[in-house]
Amino acid sequence: MSATGLDVFDKTLQTTNIWLNEIKERLGPDEQLAWKVLTVVLHRLRNRLPVDLAAHLSAPLPLLIRGVYYDQYEPSKQPSRHDLEEFVGEVRRWLSDARPVDARDAVRAVFAVLSSHIPRGQIDTVQKALPKDIRDFWIAAEEGVVPPPDQGEAGRYVRSGA
Repeated sequence: MSATGLDVFDKTLQTTNIWLNEIKERLGPDEQLAWKVLTVVLHRLRNRLPVDLAAHLSAPLPLLIRGVYYDQYEPSKQPSRHDLEEFVGEVRRWLSDARPVDARDAVRAVFAVLSSHIPRGQIDTVQKALPKDIRDFWIAAEEGVVPPPDQGEAGRYVRSGA
């Protein structure tokens, strides 16, 4: 029997909980912190991507996570370009009202979760759009991560007009 009465809601809750559990495995058992970390890092990442690539990254996100990904999004201000230290500093500032957590560990946890659930082709394309130091940090965070299989052309990002 469905918990909510709608399979789409049950599926997104289940998948979101899987992602949060993976973050909690890395950062500790605090569910609220895991949600805050996921939200903050996704927002900081989204704001560094060109609008069309940000939209492409959102496509495979679970419905609930996709909703938070777009919360307070201002496409006209994108992309913002900062190095890794500025990226981590923003994450640290946005997490300052939560239980203490190392901002680098928070970013590392979310990058690993994304890499384990988003098709490799999409991750590669997103990584290539980031400054080298952020891209290198993300690649290092993937150590031990088993990526999902690529889904052919559906997992590739193709820039229109290119």
